[in-house]
Amino acid sequence: MKSSSITVQRIYEGTGPQGRYLALVDRMWPRGLRRADLGLDEWARDIAPTPELCKWFSHVDERWPEFRARYLAELAAPEQQARMAALLDAAGERSLTLLYGARNTEHNQAIVLRDALLDYARRHRKHAA
Repeated sequence: MKSSSITVQRIYEGTGPQGRYLALVDRMWPRGLRRADLGLDEWARDIAPTPELCKWFSHVDERWPEFRARYLAELAAPEQQARMAALLDAAGERSLTLLYGARNTEHNQAIVLRDALLDYARRHRKHAA
């Protein structure tokens, strides 16, 4: 996968252009949407922040910096690193769209995950070269 082609999209606003690898990155299924209507490639719920972290954050903007740091710490765990590698591998050569349900388009877990995936891809590419 081309590491620069990871985007985030609010699932209630559609799934973006055709031909992309679509991964829902929420632990909870988005209210009011049917799986059959979305055309997802993957529901990557295990890579989402822990329920405890989500509950603490509650999309309070003032908690964003701390949420980001805590979620990045969760993503540094070996099992999450393996999940990130698997997600990137599953996307293959297609661009990856991370779908989320939160109303806040600037402060949500998909943004943190995108940044972590881009960093992972950069580090992985360096070591493979």
